Amino acid sequence: MAAKGSKTVYFCQECGNESPKWLGQCPVCGAWNSFVEEVVEKTSSRAQREKRDVRPTHLSEIISSDEKRISSGMPELDRVLGGGIVQGSMVLVGGDPGIGKSTLLLQVCRNLCSRKVDVLYVSGEESLQQIKIRADRMGTFDDQLSLLCETNLDIIRSVVDRSRPRVLVIDSIQTMYSETVGSAPGSVSQVRESTAVLMQIAKGMNITVFIVGHVTKEGLVAGPRVLEHMVDTVLYFEGDRHAAYRVLRGVKNRFGSTDEIGVFEMCQNGLQEVANPSAFMLNGKPRGASGSVVACSIEGTRPILVEIQALVCHSNFNMPRRTAAGCDYNRVNLLMAVIEKRAGLRLAESDAYINIAGGIRMNEPAVDLGIVLAIISSYKEMPVPDDLICFGEVGLSGEVRAVNLAEQRIAEAAKLGFSRIIMPKVNLSGIRGKYSQLDLVGVENVQEAMRAILPSTMM
Repeated sequence: MAAKGSKTVYFCQECGNESPKWLGQCPVCGAWNSFVEEVVEKTSSRAQREKRDVRPTHLSEIISSDEKRISSGMPELDRVLGGGIVQGSMVLVGGDPGIGKSTLLLQVCRNLCSRKVDVLYVSGEESLQQIKIRADRMGTFDDQLSLLCETNLDIIRSVVDRSRPRVLVIDSIQTMYSETVGSAPGSVSQVRESTAVLMQIAKGMNITVFIVGHVTKEGLVAGPRVLEHMVDTVLYFEGDRHAAYRVLRGVKNRFGSTDEIGVFEMCQNGLQEVANPSAFMLNGKPRGASGSVVACSIEGTRPILVEIQALVCHSNFNMPRRTAAGCDYNRVNLLMAVIEKRAGLRLAESDAYINIAGGIRMNEPAVDLGIVLAIISSYKEMPVPDDLICFGEVGLSGEVRAVNLAEQRIAEAAKLGFSRIIMPKVNLSGIRGKYSQLDLVGVENVQEAMRAILPSTMM
């Protein structure tokens, strides 16, 4: 039973919607069985009557200035953040357990300390000895780094008031709690209140705050979505924890682009930056194998070459199997329907398995042509030349549509030794003369693309 001066409400764990009674389905986000009961303290009527003398400010009275940034010492992270760490900002870092979130932030702390930046690292999950063991694998740390094992936000705030660090790291937000909220740590109310307190610290004291957030089985940060709306930047650390690669992707950034990614490799002494992701992704590509095609995608301002693999074989089932790893499953089904309708290949009785090697996920439409050519190559049992690369968006009529930043894609392919490029014909204007050493093949539809990789005897 709720105590006097408090009330019982129900919160949706998916979106944070509040309801006075339990509901089977959330009317805002549509999630089922997501409401949990929590006790919330009532605000006193006296506090409600107290109003501060607040005056709105005219836009002409505001003096604008460029945001001050601090280099993290990791160019890949600076790229994702938009050029560096913005002072007074709040950054949320999410990812699967064991993916390397704490390792990444501890390395950032080490780099900042080497630049004489005071950092406070607050851990609610590990002891000081555990953090020390992980830090020893990375190297030596300067005295600018201070560690605190605490989950009470009131104590953390008092420590921040005394020490006044320039950077504050919270690991993780789900373990923090405020005594003003009666629910348990990790609940919707606690996560929301903890984030609000940390936001006051970031904006009121001009301290950069990094928050580590757990993710759900769907890959989203656990807790209400309002958590992502409150922070300035949201970064997701992706990759297979059993593999060496890691991809840091920005999904929200008030101070930069949200299309940039950073690529890291997990080593024994921590995370190492991958300066050339294209060469890293193409490492181990088979030579002379059917169903293997190199395509070029753009992530932010960076062109990345990836190997698209396809395996098409006769199906033993009434309904053929379709599997897609690293790309959208529905998009693969759409492209297979285009191939069957526009190119005349009978794929209805074949199983199809599509994979983007390296584990990276690509959603840009420019990889459509690579998926199409990989499927055709596997179906015809005809290898694609090793010096060939392609990019282009495929429409439902089988047309190959133009893509942006075509010159950057061509330059990246030439840098890695590719000499033949299949691309949309509409992108050729003004480009062909600049790359006379390359064989630029412009195609208008999938039939022309198929003729470009297959000999006339196999058409």
